[in-house]
Amino acid sequence: MIEALLLALALAMDALAVALTQGAKFRPGWRGGLAIALTFGGFQALMPLAGWVVGAAAQIYIEAVDHWIAFGLLTFLGVRMLGGHGEEEEAAHALTGRALLLAGVATSIDALAAGITLPTLAVKPLLAAALIGLITAAMSGAGVALGRIAGDRLGEWAERAGGVILIALGCKILGQHTGYL
Repeated sequence: MIEALLLALALAMDALAVALTQGAKFRPGWRGGLAIALTFGGFQALMPLAGWVVGAAAQIYIEAVDHWIAFGLLTFLGVRMLGGHGEEEEAAHALTGRALLLAGVATSIDALAAGITLPTLAVKPLLAAALIGLITAAMSGAGVALGRIAGDRLGEWAERAGGVILIALGCKILGQHTGYL
């Protein structure tokens, strides 16, 4: 359960960074903030399930190296988050309509990749997806509100924290499956 919670927090950081920036730059009202929160939370809940289906289907073929794959994917995502990867583009325009849906997909691509690693975690995929979606929705809603108050200075910090968490999760999975933890 701790792994699922950490994964949910880490994956929510992309959405949080964009939500903070949206709040700071465009100051959406409660309806706009709710739309951002529900869209980001919904996509973040669905994408890991899609990734899990792919990971579960391939599990029998990759069982001997699944921990290396999980480590590689989570580390790649974490390093990508540490280096930043374009939230500026997603947050450059007010997120409404199709732009909001596209931002929902863009901020949840990492959740799709992380979903592939779900078979390596001792957590039920539906529980993990629900947790990821709920935490993302809550953090995105809070991000819009906080962005309205604090500006966009916190977005970069949030994404980097998520990157560190993903790398740590990848290392933990690798350590447990190779007998070093």
